[in-house]
Amino acid sequence: MFSYIDPSVVDLLLREKALRHVDRRGRDLTAGGGEQPYLSILGPVPMPIGLEGGGEATFQWHAFVRHSEYDLIGEVAERVRRDERRDLVPLLSTFMQVSSILTHGDFAGAEAPLVRVHSCCMTSDVFGSRRCECGPQLHESFRRIVAEGVGAVIYMSSHEGRGIGLWAKAVTYLLQDMGQDTYEANTALGLPEDSRDFSDAAVILHALRPDRPVARLLTNNPLKEEDLRRGGIQVSELLPLVVGFSDHNRRYMAAKRSKGHRIPPGALDPGSPGAPDPEPSDDEER
Repeated sequence: MFSYIDPSVVDLLLREKALRHVDRRGRDLTAGGGEQPYLSILGPVPMPIGLEGGGEATFQWHAFVRHSEYDLIGEVAERVRRDERRDLVPLLSTFMQVSSILTHGDFAGAEAPLVRVHSCCMTSDVFGSRRCECGPQLHESFRRIVAEGVGAVIYMSSHEGRGIGLWAKAVTYLLQDMGQDTYEANTALGLPEDSRDFSDAAVILHALRPDRPVARLLTNNPLKEEDLRRGGIQVSELLPLVVGFSDHNRRYMAAKRSKGHRIPPGALDPGSPGAPDPEPSDDEER
């Protein structure tokens, strides 16, 4: 738990260049210079990932967090060590919103690699829920990146429920079951329809590709493109990610399309390429 904040370990990581601090343009500030760091980055860590449908591929994992949170959690850890405040220990594992980028192939040298900026979705990514299409999008992103030979998935950990968190997301699911759509449910709680910020994805791309701020973006969401462009990333191509539609999420997907998501006409129809195969009948299962 303390490996990233214990001073002796931090010194080791800095010497090995496994810990870096960068500014808002992704420029390395580890050697100092007086400018305030924006992101702290750990890695790379080789990570073999199982692919949907079989097989595996090795990605390089970097974890990154805003430097202000990195410093604050360090202060909490110091209080735990100095004052033996064991009641503060849970904060060390829950406070920081650590996001990730997993790269494959020659990501730094590629001309315009595939990039998926993916918002955390525990219900679909982990539980396999079909109330949304997030899990299938994540798996398909890994598959397409491996098929192409180079690319990255940027996993934004603080984006659960379009930024409202898992508890509030559970409430919105209940409200959706009472008749509200996914956006109406957010606003019924006095929360924004979408409070996500993708600017940190641009910073990490600058940090790992300082000479080539170009990407081909796997997304249906125009907000991701806007935030990357605003952060200085050239989006040379937008590639739709039309997977995971089902009878369980057609209303949800229709609401997203009404808010500007680029979902092709007919994609929500039963039997469309984005929909899963029909469930087998009892006879077929036997």
